[in-house]
Amino acid sequence: MQVVYEDNHIIIVSKNCGEIVQSDKTGDRPLSEDVKEYIKEKHNKPGNVFLGVVHRLDRPVFGLVVFAKTSKALTRLNKMFAEGEVEKTYWAIVQNRPPEDEGTLTHWLSRNERQNKSYAHDHETSRSKKAVLKYRIVSASLHYTLVEVKLMTGRHHQIRCQLSAVGCPIKGDLKYGSKRSNPDGSISLLARKVEFIHPVSNEKISVTAPIPKDNLWRELTIG
Repeated sequence: MQVVYEDNHIIIVSKNCGEIVQSDKTGDRPLSEDVKEYIKEKHNKPGNVFLGVVHRLDRPVFGLVVFAKTSKALTRLNKMFAEGEVEKTYWAIVQNRPPEDEGTLTHWLSRNERQNKSYAHDHETSRSKKAVLKYRIVSASLHYTLVEVKLMTGRHHQIRCQLSAVGCPIKGDLKYGSKRSNPDGSISLLARKVEFIHPVSNEKISVTAPIPKDNLWRELTIG
């Protein structure tokens, strides 16, 4: 992990692929414990360190994760995320070029808990939830396209599922139709930027994640 922003109430880190944000059934050490240890060591804090998990990123995804360092910040951030007051921007490297240079995708997603997978439908179905995202093409190479995505809703595997539904699976994402896996087990999806009004100071916060150390990412983001 890499700490990219910190103040008295909030800490934002850029996570690597393979890291889980909070404990799950795998029993692997979560990112939240690493962040607690970092705070404890940096600030010489005795006893337990308070850290609130505000949102999560899928294990194979790179990028920004926001944590709360105080209960006041946690309560307010939870409300802000729930009400869509945090603007999140993602970058994805996809196979095939999207149908338009920019556009809006609208689907109804149904989630299969057993498979840990979502399915996209063109119309509302039983237990489906409306999913909306906006995208634009940033750059392209011979085989891959870099797209910027802004989520209008927050659904399970939304970006992965919706891009796949229009014939543009994310590179390395075998679950949603990619032809082959990435060597490091990642999928080529980056939580690139978060912007919001600080829940305590009311200042505007805008934080950008570093680009993954990968030749294709560098090729598509140079310039």
